[in-house]
Formats: sequence, structure tokens, C-alpha cells
Amino acid sequence: MRFFSSLLCLLSTTSLLGAATPLKFRTDADGPIKVSEAKKSKNSAPEWFKLVAGQFPPEGSAHAVSGELIRVDYTERRFEIRVDRNDSQDRGVFDLPLDAFMLPYGSIYYHGAPAALQDIPLGTHLHGLFYLRADNDHTLPAEGRNSRKTPEVDFRRCFRLEDDFTHSANLKQLWQIEKVDLEEMKLTVLPVKEGTPAGTPKVFDLLSSTRVFRDRRIEDLNALQPGQKVLFNVTWATLYGPGRMLDIWLDDASRNLASAHQLERHRNHIRERGIPGWITAVEDEPQLVTITLFGGIDPVLFEDLKKLNPNPKPGSREAENPTTPQGYIAVARESLMTYDPINDRKGGLLQEVKNIPLEPGSSGVQIQVKSDMMLEGYRPRRVVRYFPSTWKFNALPKEEEFFGRE
Repeated sequence: MRFFSSLLCLLSTTSLLGAATPLKFRTDADGPIKVSEAKKSKNSAPEWFKLVAGQFPPEGSAHAVSGELIRVDYTERRFEIRVDRNDSQDRGVFDLPLDAFMLPYGSIYYHGAPAALQDIPLGTHLHGLFYLRADNDHTLPAEGRNSRKTPEVDFRRCFRLEDDFTHSANLKQLWQIEKVDLEEMKLTVLPVKEGTPAGTPKVFDLLSSTRVFRDRRIEDLNALQPGQKVLFNVTWATLYGPGRMLDIWLDDASRNLASAHQLERHRNHIRERGIPGWITAVEDEPQLVTITLFGGIDPVLFEDLKKLNPNPKPGSREAENPTTPQGYIAVARESLMTYDPINDRKGGLLQEVKNIPLEPGSSGVQIQVKSDMMLEGYRPRRVVRYFPSTWKFNALPKEEEFFGRE
């Protein structure tokens, strides 16, 4: 749960700063997005924050949108959610899709651990933080029935995406079971924080396929009892009430197991695809490339940056520099997709690993690499992936490489 503590620390810092310095951009506190948003009065809230290329956004500047995952193109980190209903919407814009994509420094969480889009099953209810589309983004928006569009249609760039499990855990919130009705297949739960009610009871639907996790096993619905404090993921949220229960975790043991499994999946994913970041500075003459690594990465993986290869090949760069950590840089697209990394990644000596001020989207870790060869893609603000030399490198499935699509 170390990911949650760092996030909460950032959030609390934001509130303190916000109290001293008024925000100069609109936030969710200024009210919901409405269909008539374009018709603003002079006294309306300020404009939403617009992202600046090559810069991380300020705290609290994103717009929260929740909905159900209904379509995914995981190779391009693009997805659609069916936006949740809320009291600000007219019935005519209920249940419409939002077509969005992850920012290069955007992070995804599932079961309380970092994740990739392909880890999350379709139908999972998600909570997201979004920014307005770029001025040059003329992509046709996703449309619902009768060519209608959700009021959130312009919030296409996603900064963070997480399931209900992670969202509740971040809030340090559990749900206490108040009533179990297996005849009507209803479950009444109350949100609680530190044993104190944190909201009003909600009644969710149970399914015959709802999975109930306790310790290291799956139970049937009879394991649900009043008084238990649980986490869960749902589907069909806001369609016919709060939603239908997909999975329910009854205890810390089952929740920790789910998080640990997802964490290992994330580590394997990054080791095979590289740590993403963007180039902060380039020095051509000494062939130095400075890279700021993105957040949403398990900090354990950063420990591999300084590791030395214990068995370098004779005559290799590593054999000639046995006391210097090394790695490889692969140029990537905004979606984090690389081109042909097994052939076009270039190696180099790791000159420095340092901590920098933490910003939203940044890991707070910056590296400098003396590259063997300077490529066209090594330019400030360009996205790359970095592979410590101790990681075993395998060719990716062809659909995950951009080579040949140009």
C-alpha cells in the first residue's frame, strides 16, 4: 500500500498550498460539466487547466470522471468508458461514451497496484482524472444514440485511472456489510473510515457469478455476513442503482494477495517494455541524455538502475566498464509504444541517478546516460523507455511495435 501513502501525501500538500494561494484554473469544486457549458457568464468559473507539452500538470488541476470500461486498444493506451450518470445530466445524455487515451505520464491502478490497460477486464467500473483535449486534436468524438455526446466529451487525456478497489483503498475507506439478502440478491453496505460511517448506505446487486475472496480462497455468497468490512469492484454502475458486484474481498489477507499478484504483473510488464520517461536535456558533444522517469512505477524497479551485470560478455562495454551501471534507451511514442526496440535501442553508461522535486506524473527520479549513439529521437520532450542492462530483453509481440506502421 506504499503507493497510497505517497498519493495521500501529495493530496494533503495540495490542500495546504491551495489554502494560501488561490487556484487560477477551474476545478471540480466549481461545479459539474453541463451541456450548456459553452454559454458562460462573466462570473463563471475560470477555464480548465490546459496541459503544456513537456511539462507535468499542477496538483488538483484535473477533472474527475468515472464510468465503466467498454472498449480498449491497449497497444495505443486508448479506451472508452460509459460515463456514470449524475444529477447534473439531462436524461438525454445518460450512458454516453467518452473516448480517451492515457497521457504518456498517466498512471493506471488495479487491485491497489500499478497496472496496464490490458490488465483490466471490460465492464470494470473505473475512476479517472482527465484533461481537455489538445487544440490540434480533431479526432471525431465517440457518439451515443442519435449522435449525442457526453458533456465530458472534450476531456480526452487521462492522467490517472483506477478501479473501485484502489479508489476506496486510497481514501482509506472500507465498506461495512449492513444486510445480506440472497433471495433478492441484494447487498447493503455502508462506507466507513476508521470504524466511523463516512456516508450513507448503498444497495448493490449480487450475481450468481459474484466472486467472494477470503484469505487465499474463493467462497460462495453464503460467506457474506453483516459486520464484515470489505472492498469490491462493480459493473453496470448507475444503470440500475449503484451497480452489480463483480468481486468482493472480505479481509486483509485476500486484499493483500490481490495487490501482490497485480504488483508482480506490473513488474513483469515494465521489465519487458522498459521504464517510461521523457528526455529533459541533451548534450550532443559528450553524448549525454538526461531522462525524467514517469510515476506510476513500482519504486522497487528503480533499484535495478544501479545494479551491475555480474556476468558481462568478454569484450563488451560492460566488461570494459565493470564498475559503471549501464542500460539501453529505446525511442517511444506518446502512447509509450516503442518502434523496434530489439534493434533500435542504444546502450550507454549510466552517469547519474538523482532525486528531483516530485510533481504529478513524475517519479521524482532522473537519470543521465552517456549514449553510444545519438539518435534523431533523442530530443527534449520526446518519450523514451529505459532498460537497465541487468534486465533480460525479449522481443515484444509485433502488435506492440510501431515499426512497419509508418
